[in-house]
Amino acid sequence: MSNPRIRVGIDVGGTFTDAVAIDARTMQLIGQAKVPTSHHHVDGVAHGIIEALERLLDNVGARPDDVAFLAHGTTQATNALLEGDVAAVGLIGIGSGPAATITRHLASLSKLQTTPGKQLPLTYVHVADPTDGPAVKAAVQQLQQAGAQVIVATEPFSVDLSDGEDEVLTIARENGILATGAHEITSLYGLRKRTRTAIVNAAILPKMLTTADLVDSSISKAGVTAPLMVMRCDGGVMSLDEMRRRPLLTVLSGPAAGVAGALMQERVSEGIFLETGGTSTDISVIHGGKVAIRYATILGEQSYLSALDVRTVGIGGGSMIRLGNGAVTSVGPRSAHIAGLPYACFADPQDLQNAKVATISPMADDPDDYAVIDASGGRFAITMTCAANALGLVPETDFAYANPTSAQLALAALAQSLGTDVAGAATAVLNSGIQPVRAVVERMIRDYRLEPDAIRLVGGGGGAASVLPHLSQAVGQPGVIADHNEVISPIGVALALIREQIERIIPGAGPEQILAVRNEAAQAVLAEGAAPGAIEVEVTVDAQTNTVRAIATGASELRTQDRSHHLGDDELRAIAAVSLRADPGGIEVLAHTVAHTVFGVERPRRLRRPRHFIRVVDSDGVIRLASSDARIEITNVSGALETLRGLLHTTTTYGDGGVRAPAVHLLIGARIADLTGVLDSESLLALAQGELSNLPPDETVVAIVEPRS
Repeated sequence: MSNPRIRVGIDVGGTFTDAVAIDARTMQLIGQAKVPTSHHHVDGVAHGIIEALERLLDNVGARPDDVAFLAHGTTQATNALLEGDVAAVGLIGIGSGPAATITRHLASLSKLQTTPGKQLPLTYVHVADPTDGPAVKAAVQQLQQAGAQVIVATEPFSVDLSDGEDEVLTIARENGILATGAHEITSLYGLRKRTRTAIVNAAILPKMLTTADLVDSSISKAGVTAPLMVMRCDGGVMSLDEMRRRPLLTVLSGPAAGVAGALMQERVSEGIFLETGGTSTDISVIHGGKVAIRYATILGEQSYLSALDVRTVGIGGGSMIRLGNGAVTSVGPRSAHIAGLPYACFADPQDLQNAKVATISPMADDPDDYAVIDASGGRFAITMTCAANALGLVPETDFAYANPTSAQLALAALAQSLGTDVAGAATAVLNSGIQPVRAVVERMIRDYRLEPDAIRLVGGGGGAASVLPHLSQAVGQPGVIADHNEVISPIGVALALIREQIERIIPGAGPEQILAVRNEAAQAVLAEGAAPGAIEVEVTVDAQTNTVRAIATGASELRTQDRSHHLGDDELRAIAAVSLRADPGGIEVLAHTVAHTVFGVERPRRLRRPRHFIRVVDSDGVIRLASSDARIEITNVSGALETLRGLLHTTTTYGDGGVRAPAVHLLIGARIADLTGVLDSESLLALAQGELSNLPPDETVVAIVEPRS
């Protein structure tokens, strides 16, 4: 290898464990490996992870000490909850007087169901005084005798004062049992929701710790010295030690790996990512270069787990066609995989001779309107993949590419039953199939107010070509299938950034308190291995809930990509012009930093001031920021605060909704500081000062300011 340093991403799926190697300098895929997921091995999924790693290193001719970064994503925690394979939890409620009444109500959490008809094993014991050592010890032993494998301690307002929970945790751990406090999982108020989130975390803790220890020791024995990272459900990675504390963060991390791949490999800044498998499509949003996050629903109730906002539609590459009254009525939700049938388009053309369409019930209780082909070679399913191949929408290099003759023969049989031609039948299938996908995509575009001109649809997963190209045509938005779409999830794991989120309830939070939360998040990713110069922190202040939220991301190492891959000025201008829908010669270069160029165009409006459309494009040609009306000011570190204060004075709005500072981004070096989550001017200035600290006074700073309506 010309550059022996590689980044390794491993994705543990339900059927296969995929591993990829990424060149740490160019960020290009250089190798991949696939092994069956080892659910039933004595070492569990850890065995498959090591097997995939060893096969990958052999494939690319690398040594264990060539690995500069190693991360894995797993569905183990999600599957454990879905299957009810969880540990028995002992809950110790703390409090006396009125607090005792509130806390004792938590005993009803024993009714939580992991699967229909199967309750999460939970036993409740109450302790009035957590400083009463003998009473706490008796409570712990009572729970152990009841079969508890993990203890959760919970007390009202422990996010403000955790001493009571900490007392219980100390005694529990001295008694040799795993223990966690509700305040360790989240710092948000809401006793019941906080406790429920901690219980779910505890229920998967033993299994996840066992796997973590096995993977860690096996990686070390294999000679890999890079610290092991684990995929989070919000699109970032965390250290193994952090996963040992909060394994709940790995729940729902499967879709997050794919969208992380779209972010880092395809460098999407504004758009929709669709990961299509055989049976379903996961749809998520990328807005302003970040994944869209919301609190996840777990075991039927909302939790304090911040996870990817992913919406799943039962349409995939293997989805079967449904017929009625001589027409395609719908597609799915059953797939060829569920029906146990091969795709017609992957059959040998000889096996499709004398093909006739019939209808079946894939499963016993299903409607009998699912179309199949009975031909000389047996029975085959007509799928979305068959239709896409028949229309020539699947590239020859794609995982889902099939013999065109087979695809045409499959759709010819369907066309005959529909009274149309092959193109008409294939189009009818795809139109019906993308309908529910399109509805979700258009709703998410509205929900997140995505900039229409900047939106890009990106397809990942082995079935991407069956949905993305036709959907792109239908909605009139540019679409692309991600490179190596069939392994986009492990690529996302390999390229993901270290991420941490800190939330605090602070009524009337002032600049110093907001800055303290921001710095806590930055220090958290720094402690997990992020390089200081690569850390970006987004801060949001929610005045309605008094929540201050800081999300920090950082690279595990400063990336030294091959600069020859970066684009020239004319290429960057052309990219901006397409997004701005303007002639390249008619747009201006408004500002430069070492990593970004700001392009703009002014459009007049009748009887109103003109609007200034801008696009911030990085040196790889990715549009990192889009605005339909912004003001640009170029300054330097020493003058930035004064410039920003002046801009705030002229662009802050006043109305029935209160005083609202403008949305502000600062381009500083290779970073974009996002200050849009703060509406108070003094707090915004304090955050800006934090972003500018310890930088050379003459370094260029570009302020991009958008007044709020």
